[in-house]
Amino acid sequence: METGSPGGADTTEAGPRTSEAGPVWTGLPPGLLRMRRLLLVVWLGLAAVGLGLLLGLLAGPAWAAFALLPLIGIASGWRLLARNWRSWRYAERADDLLISRGVLWREETVVPYGRMQLVEVTSGPVERHFGLASVQLHTAAAATDATIPGLDPAEAERLRDRLTELGEARSAGL
Repeated sequence: METGSPGGADTTEAGPRTSEAGPVWTGLPPGLLRMRRLLLVVWLGLAAVGLGLLLGLLAGPAWAAFALLPLIGIASGWRLLARNWRSWRYAERADDLLISRGVLWREETVVPYGRMQLVEVTSGPVERHFGLASVQLHTAAAATDATIPGLDPAEAERLRDRLTELGEARSAGL
């Protein structure tokens, strides 16, 4: 799923995604949003049931109404997760990778290909269940380490291979 100018160039193995108006941003797949929403419902649902039982047994049925608070958290968290998911995007340029994220505090990370030391693809058990993987970029400066979460595993491997190839080519010129 690409979010950017409609006239952007397609992804090719030979070059970065660019257009005349600037980089072509790529958003994260919807599987990441589904996974995060499921985790929200499971954890806060369990908290609501546990809190309701605990308060109902120890303090009385009237106090068990406070178990509705985690359910309110589910409703608000549902919308906040969608806003956060839409804020994540990345763009491959000729000399660097851009990663943008954040709703209230917008953060844009620029990682030059020549500064990359290690590109990892990781996938935990929950991510694997949803068919997702994360790409983590390591540089010499710990502050510039960046992660792109929730990618399709094939896209994560393609990105890892491309970034590794570009990193080796750029670092040879330093």
